[in-house]
Amino acid sequence: MALRALWLLRHDPAAGGAVLFSRRYPTVELRAETFNGSTHVPVPSDSAFLKALLFELRLVDEHVFVEQRDTCTRINHSCVHSVSTAAGELWPVLAFHKSGLIYACVPLVEGTLEPRPPLLTVSGLSQGLALLLGIMDYISPSRKNEAELNAKIGQLRNLLVQACPLGTPLNTNIRSLNSSFEDIQEMPADKDQPAWRSSTYKGKPQVNVCITEKVKCMQYDQRDVVDTWQVYGAVNCKCDIEGSAPNITLSLTLPTNAPPLQDIVVHHCVTSVDPAMLMSTSVEPLHDSVYNGPYKFPFIPPSDSFNLCYYTSQVPVPPILGCYQLVEEGSQIKITVNLKLHESIKNSFEYCEARIPFFNRGPIAQLESKVSYGQLDLSREKSLLVWVIGQKFPKSLEVSLTGTVSFGAAGKEHPTDYVCTGNTAYVKLYFRIPDFTLTGCYVDQHSVQIFVPGKPKITASRELISSDYYIWNSKAPAPMVYKPLLD
Repeated sequence: MALRALWLLRHDPAAGGAVLFSRRYPTVELRAETFNGSTHVPVPSDSAFLKALLFELRLVDEHVFVEQRDTCTRINHSCVHSVSTAAGELWPVLAFHKSGLIYACVPLVEGTLEPRPPLLTVSGLSQGLALLLGIMDYISPSRKNEAELNAKIGQLRNLLVQACPLGTPLNTNIRSLNSSFEDIQEMPADKDQPAWRSSTYKGKPQVNVCITEKVKCMQYDQRDVVDTWQVYGAVNCKCDIEGSAPNITLSLTLPTNAPPLQDIVVHHCVTSVDPAMLMSTSVEPLHDSVYNGPYKFPFIPPSDSFNLCYYTSQVPVPPILGCYQLVEEGSQIKITVNLKLHESIKNSFEYCEARIPFFNRGPIAQLESKVSYGQLDLSREKSLLVWVIGQKFPKSLEVSLTGTVSFGAAGKEHPTDYVCTGNTAYVKLYFRIPDFTLTGCYVDQHSVQIFVPGKPKITASRELISSDYYIWNSKAPAPMVYKPLLD
């Protein structure tokens, strides 16, 4: 969803039309040329667009019948228009006229324009309309005060840097951005201040670092299908440090014999890094030459929160091993779920639950179940079992669930899935373990070097979160097979 250009125009029946504001996005225009191909029509100049749009909106020559515009076959029931330009018909142009001002934009169409795609398939239309309405809400209160109107239009370009960076609408509430306008600087005041430090901090220095690891997993409990799991890490920083270009060095530490970090991607504020660190990739198997640290990142931090780096790692085991069996017996199905927490994992969760959906079936009419630990709940829609394990596994580190389920007649409100047909089904785990990472990666607060006066407060935290953690029914064919590559 992106915009090629947008305008704020004025129409006065006595004085004619005028362009109050325009913003073009060349990168989106290049994408439009690629998507539209031979049907691409470039955005005309502001003056040409103003003239063509006023004609299309019947704001000029409205008393003259022009067949191209006024024929009964072109009755518009929406604010989406086709504007005639020297290069051809520019479509779709989103425009509406309100209190003497015209708000207009050209959304990106990701495809050919001939034949014209249905409006519902052009995702940029709804976002473009929301952004124009946000601009109207921001501009309208000052419409009768010319000085205030001009001041707001002067601020609009900077506000759109936040609301619509590079042509992508992110925040359509322009009015809410007005309070933070003073924090925006087009150029740093200090020549040594990098462009990514949009403002300087005044106050008590402090650095907050959080390592978030997410683990994805596919378990099948089948001999001919290999279970897979992947770990993705991100190091988020918020550095409230005085000065135009403070220098900070942060180190990531791993336990002895821990798997190395791989596929490392660093933020552009990092000033230098060992090239071998960036060359370590998970595509190749681990060997003696793999980079094992130290993982040091010298950087000049941006003003806001940012991700210093991303990484992956090939950990030897998933945190929770599971087995799911679903078998149909007449009108009922029997389910068995066994989960085991690996002994190397910290047994302290913020939350841990297993969700068991039943697709392409009716509501659960009868449920007989037994859990060895935790609590089993039925969703309001009666199509999902939620097994709340809680904040700890028992001392045995193993929990189990058995049950018999029968269903009523299926209705439209119950979930469907083209993959999970028959007995092909899964259990999905949701958990978060605070102060723990699967790789063992952590930030030693004493190793953080900050080359500024004073003694900043340093706070470091870490967490492990589940992401797409599936355990498939071992009594049915797996929907996606991962087999080892054979030489």
